[in-house]
Amino acid sequence: MLKKKTLPRIGKLSPELFNEIIFPKTGAPDNRLIVGPKHGFDAAILDVDNQVMVIAEDPTFGVPSWGWRHFGWGIVNICASDVAVFGVKPKYMTICLLLPIDTPREVLEEIWDAIHSECIRLDITIVGGHTGVYGGISYPLNGGCTVWGFAPKDKYVTPGGANIGDKLLITKGAAIEATAILALQYPKRLSRIFGNNFVKKAQELYWQMSVIEDALTAFNAGGVTAMHDATEGGVLGGVYEIAEASNVGVKVYLDKIKVLEETKKICEFFKIDPYTSISEGTLVLTVKPNMVDNIISELEKKNIEAMVVGEIVNLKDGRKVILEEGKEIELKFPEEDPFWKAFFETLEKPDS
Repeated sequence: MLKKKTLPRIGKLSPELFNEIIFPKTGAPDNRLIVGPKHGFDAAILDVDNQVMVIAEDPTFGVPSWGWRHFGWGIVNICASDVAVFGVKPKYMTICLLLPIDTPREVLEEIWDAIHSECIRLDITIVGGHTGVYGGISYPLNGGCTVWGFAPKDKYVTPGGANIGDKLLITKGAAIEATAILALQYPKRLSRIFGNNFVKKAQELYWQMSVIEDALTAFNAGGVTAMHDATEGGVLGGVYEIAEASNVGVKVYLDKIKVLEETKKICEFFKIDPYTSISEGTLVLTVKPNMVDNIISELEKKNIEAMVVGEIVNLKDGRKVILEEGKEIELKFPEEDPFWKAFFETLEKPDS
């Protein structure tokens, strides 16, 4: 008798559970749906009046010790990034903001001011949503933020567009989000070991947890064939999802992936792998070889570092991670992002 698959302890459903439970039951079919629910695709594409609408939805959470401005900023940037990786400018937003019982008015004001300010900066219009107070939650929660934008039918990419021979690039480096959040959550603990300046520098990475500018700059430079942000599963998870969505093989060189000193030390402290830890803010993209230098140059003009970390190969050649000593291992999608274990196991412990 087959053993029943269980839900993950935390994080996204596995592809197997998605295929068995979600994918076969997606409501009424509609011929305007160009791209619906798919592995590695964080947005859908609809045919609307001779153009496409790219639409994405995401939850996010916040913790009091971070500061509520961080939470509001993160809602907009994390959700809008899922539209930008299609090469489409995010334009409209709805939000479901859930607040725990006894939330002070000033907390809501701080969150909403940050949301509004970021939407002004990014030229995103809030068109609706829901905000209310509910039991059963410990902290304010973005129960679901939906962002969408429009583009001509030939002016977008998907995570499934990588071609054999394309170069594989990333921006910024590995575990950007894991580094920033752990530094915000445990400043006292980390400061005792690494010092206050180290922790402040790591915390500042939070404001890099967006790929909106990365994605739109790269796409507008030309030559991009696929993009994905490195969320759960980190850089290697993002690479795997592009390879899987594109039905291609890939070689990724681990020593080419930048790991900041703050990231290296914090990941070592919490015993997590930086290459598979959540990294919102890191853009993974595949690029036509003759356009690599141009894209890197355009990103540099925006003070966004980009690096070539591999190439797309034939599927029969496999999906390989090349280690520093030259050894090859198979690229697999992480069963569970190691960040979540580190975060939730210590969340209830005082930072002291």
